[in-house]
Amino acid sequence: MASPTLDAAIGGEVAETTTTSPEQVQRLVSRARAAQAVFETFSQEKVDAIVRDFAKYVYDNAEALAGMAHRETGLGVYEDKVAKAKGKSRVIWNNLKGKRSRGIIGEDAEEGLILVAKPMGVVGAVCPVTNPIVTPMCNAMFALKAGNAIIFAPHPKADDSTWHLTREYQRIVREHGGPEHLVQAVRRGSVQTTQTLMQAVDVVVATGGGAMVKSAYSSGKPSYGVGAGNVPVVIDRGVDLREAAEKIVAGASFDNGIICSHEQFVLTPEERYADTVAAFRDTGRVFFTDDPAEVDRVRAVVFDHGHLNKDVVGRSAQEIGARAGLAVPEGARIILVPADGAGNDDVLAKEKLCPVVAILPYGSFEEAVELAKANLLVEGAGHSAALHSADEAHIRAMGVALPVSRLVVNQSSALTAGGSLTNGFAPTTTLGCGSWGGNSISENLDYKHLMNVSRIGNVISRPVPSDEEIWAA
Repeated sequence: MASPTLDAAIGGEVAETTTTSPEQVQRLVSRARAAQAVFETFSQEKVDAIVRDFAKYVYDNAEALAGMAHRETGLGVYEDKVAKAKGKSRVIWNNLKGKRSRGIIGEDAEEGLILVAKPMGVVGAVCPVTNPIVTPMCNAMFALKAGNAIIFAPHPKADDSTWHLTREYQRIVREHGGPEHLVQAVRRGSVQTTQTLMQAVDVVVATGGGAMVKSAYSSGKPSYGVGAGNVPVVIDRGVDLREAAEKIVAGASFDNGIICSHEQFVLTPEERYADTVAAFRDTGRVFFTDDPAEVDRVRAVVFDHGHLNKDVVGRSAQEIGARAGLAVPEGARIILVPADGAGNDDVLAKEKLCPVVAILPYGSFEEAVELAKANLLVEGAGHSAALHSADEAHIRAMGVALPVSRLVVNQSSALTAGGSLTNGFAPTTTLGCGSWGGNSISENLDYKHLMNVSRIGNVISRPVPSDEEIWAA
């Protein structure tokens, strides 16, 4: 299905051509501070009404918004962007509604503590070209839920899409009696503009490439960033191969593989290797080749001297296949190829932001975990891994052994690692990777990361323990 044109999606409006200079960033921040001071007086109910409508706007207009993003960036799959807009707006609001984020938000009578939520101020949100609608939506919902203002710095190749969303969010804020400068965006910015913004705001959320995230952490302001994804997925013995293959294909093919948490490298029992390949092919959405020359051509197309080729990011299996001289049939969503090894033994063990998936057999389950770990230590440490298993001991052992912030079990990683109605991960578009990935958090970013909490400490009522009790074994 073709996506709607950008002009049609925004009702024929001509996008503004204003460019925000680094000098003008201070004006945006000043406006945001004034708006945030007004917003800080809003009740929980008024805050939640705005946040809900942010999500509902994206949900109700998913087709048009997906069309904008697809046409402007040229990345991914229109239908998947529609599903992502509907799914994320639904699950994020479901997670936020009913939660206190204004004034007193909790009490711990036993410890004599009263918790008071307070905003951080102005959030600077650097948004990626791969997700120019849903990431700003998510960041705006979290920022305003916690009482903040927000300024987006979109990728230059996704400027119009994010600007359209910004204007609609300003309209929503006005309709609720709020100051429209609660939500703003840099227009046609530059690296310098983004750096100036990060240095001027109170907290930064940086979703994008490693260099940009590093810049955020160097801004001198509290920052939340992400690390590289490179999800290994282990198929344990005793699972239904067809069911596992369906879930892996659904995740790895979603939006042509530009989701950082998508399955990239399949590890399957050596005695079931042929059956696993057959299960993938039986989905009708997988093109498989084990011809060494063809696999080498795929390697060369996806990686340029060991580095991911930007020209394959978010492109279809057919486009990538054509570059490699392969006739990938129209219905295929994934190219599956055997790897020569894990870790440093094959470049296919690195992150591939496209629908190319590698597969490798393993002997013992312990070996599978070590192979997965080898991949992560080359690229993707701290992000995510996936496992299809009915063995609770194996599930726990893999979770203990791997340097990841989340282990996705018996689910499509790309569709659920960022939070789902079917698991307990906080719904988000920013997946922290902890110290392994050079990040400040090892969990999914949530609204609570964008608010300060004051603690009122009263005298606790329980008896003070004696020295004998404290030092007793």
